[in-house]
Parts: sequence; C-alpha cells; structure tokens
Amino acid sequence: MKLKSIFKRTVLVAGMVAAALVQAQDIKLGFNGDLSASPSAQSGKAGVIGIQAAIDDINAAGGVLGRKLTLVIRDDQSQPPKSIQNMSDLIDNEKVAAVFGPTNSGNALAWRHIPNQKKVVSMGMIGSGTDITKPMSPGVDNYMFRVSMVDREQVSGLVAYAKKSGATKIGLMGETTGYGQGGLKDLEEIAKMNGLTPLAVEKFAVSDTDMTSQLNKMKAAGVETVLVWAQGTPTGQLLRSMEKLNYFPTFLTSWAADNITFFDAAGKGLAGKPIFMRTMVSPSTPAQQKLYDRTAAKLAAPSAFPFVIHGYDATLLIAAAIRQAGGTDGAKMREALENLSAPVQGVMKTYDKPFNKISHEGLTAADLAFVKWSDDKLIQHSDATVKSLTKADFKR
Repeated sequence: MKLKSIFKRTVLVAGMVAAALVQAQDIKLGFNGDLSASPSAQSGKAGVIGIQAAIDDINAAGGVLGRKLTLVIRDDQSQPPKSIQNMSDLIDNEKVAAVFGPTNSGNALAWRHIPNQKKVVSMGMIGSGTDITKPMSPGVDNYMFRVSMVDREQVSGLVAYAKKSGATKIGLMGETTGYGQGGLKDLEEIAKMNGLTPLAVEKFAVSDTDMTSQLNKMKAAGVETVLVWAQGTPTGQLLRSMEKLNYFPTFLTSWAADNITFFDAAGKGLAGKPIFMRTMVSPSTPAQQKLYDRTAAKLAAPSAFPFVIHGYDATLLIAAAIRQAGGTDGAKMREALENLSAPVQGVMKTYDKPFNKISHEGLTAADLAFVKWSDDKLIQHSDATVKSLTKADFKR
C-alpha cells in the first residue's frame, strides 16, 4: 500500500509539473506570406511589422493567459506550392495556434482547406480575394477569418462610383493570377447587378510590360471607363501602355495601386490617374499616429502603413480569442471569434462582434475610402460622385 501511495503521489506531482510546463510555454503564432518575390512583398513585410508590434505590446502587458506570444515566419515567395508547404510546416511541426497571411490571395485559395481540415484558425490581413473566407462547403465550420480589404467590397464601391458618375461605356481588365481573376469575376458579377455591360474584357500577365494590344481593343470598342484588377507593378505598366497610345479612359482599380511598386512602375506623372479604395489614407487618430511613429522607419513607403494596422489588429483579435477560449484549442478559438464577448479596441477601429458564424470579415465597405496619388503622396479623393454615394448604391 505504501509503494502504491508513493506511486500515486509521484504521478500526481509529474502531472502538476507537466501542466506547469505547458502553462509556461510560449504560444506560437505563424505568418505565411510573400516577403521577397511579388510586387506585394512589401505589404507582407509591413504586415509582419504590425504583428510583431502587437506581440511586443501584449507580452509587455503580461502575455495571454500568463504565456508569451512568439512569431514564426515563413516566406512563401509568392509560390502556391511553397505556401502550401509552409502552412503544413507551421501547423504540423511548429504547432502554431493560428496563422496570419498570406500576402497573395491565390496562395490562400490554394491552401485554405488545410486550416479547415486541421481546425487551426487562419487570420488574413493582406490578401483580399473574395473567396478566401468562404466556407469549404455550405454550413460547415470555417476557420478562415480576415481583417483587411475584401475584393468584392472594393468592387462594389468602384462599380457604384462608375454607375453614379454616369459611365455606360465600361471595360474590364485583370491580371492572370488568382488575385486578378478573382477580382475580374467580381467585377463582371457586380457590373451585371448594376445593369452595366462591359464593351470589352481583357487579361494580361503580372510580368507584362506592354499592354497596348489589349488597350487597342478597349479603345476600338469605345471604352471610356476601365476597371482594372491587378497588383501594383502591372497596374503601373498598364498606365505606361496607355501613355504610348495617348489613351486615358477613367481608371478605377484595386487597392494594389497604393503600393510603392505601382508608383515606381507608373512614375509620378501617371500615378495620379487611377482612383481606388483602401482602409485609410494617413494616421487620423492618436493610436494610429503612435503606431506609425513607431514603425514608419521600417516601412518601404508610408503607403504600406495600413498593413501594419491590419497585422496589429489581427493579432489583438487572435489574443482575445485565446483568452475567451481559455487556451489554444482551434475549435474553441473559432467559436470565440464568431462570438467575441467583449469589444476589442484596435488601432483601425473597435471590433464589436466583428465576426459571426456566417461572416468572417472584420472590415466592410463602411470602413473604406476613395483614394488617389497626388505628387508622391496618397490623398483621400472626394468629388461630386463620391459625395452622392449612399449605402443603397453598393451592391454585392
């Protein structure tokens, strides 16, 4: 009996030690996105800066459930196979509690089945493809969340702007990546909802530097307003091609035009022609200014700052989910995010029940602004059309 009692006490002590060790372990979070290859890589770098800033602040305040957060970073180099490999590595080998990213929408669409199968939350904060946060099939649990722009919300705003301005002779263009083709699909669908029929639809590769052939078709069709979905560099090259033809229709495009890669490709003289949307133009609150002052020196350009905010706020939401779930169980974290019991004070805004079972988007059309370049700075764009827009104009 004595030996049995000693054995029980030993097992009990071992269990307590193991529990204490688990409690003391850091909580790993992962980032999987492009940091080096595509025109959007600078957005990925800015997102990581925001995530790390939030982690530093959370850890300085005592961590989450008494545990520190750490970030494991993987560069997917804009390659879907590499991104898939990274996702499995972060979940299976690094045992992360959640994954941020990716930079490119096509990569998220390539691997979104993985977090859903393994029940690990993915919190997007850059890629804006509409289908990223859709469930794998109707009614199933969905582990894909996002705090960033959403293509369909942007498209809704841009098409509403085109219609409200009286445009009828429209053309649609998109790059041949998953990002470009997803946005082109949204453009076609929402244009139809608004009773607009494109006179021409054209595509181009992300590496193309001469799109005069596609533009000549637009011009021949009589297109006066063109809506474009592409990353920064090819959008800039498209403007260069317009210059060759001296053909400048009204140019509405995706928020990738806020990227310094767009400005560099287009040049100062052409960069001011497109109108696009983004979550913010410049810091407008004390919290935003404080984060900007802290991170600006690390950014490739000031225009990348919204990604810092998205990364920061996405991290706060994950931390809130871990607290509410009482740990890092994926299913409990998903349930917590879908029904957060308390508002999360972010830098972009206060997130008061931002997600539910149906919608996993933390930012919506109400958070967006029309923007364009002026000289070498981004400014909020306001004209008679913007001022006349109402919520009823935005169809999605």
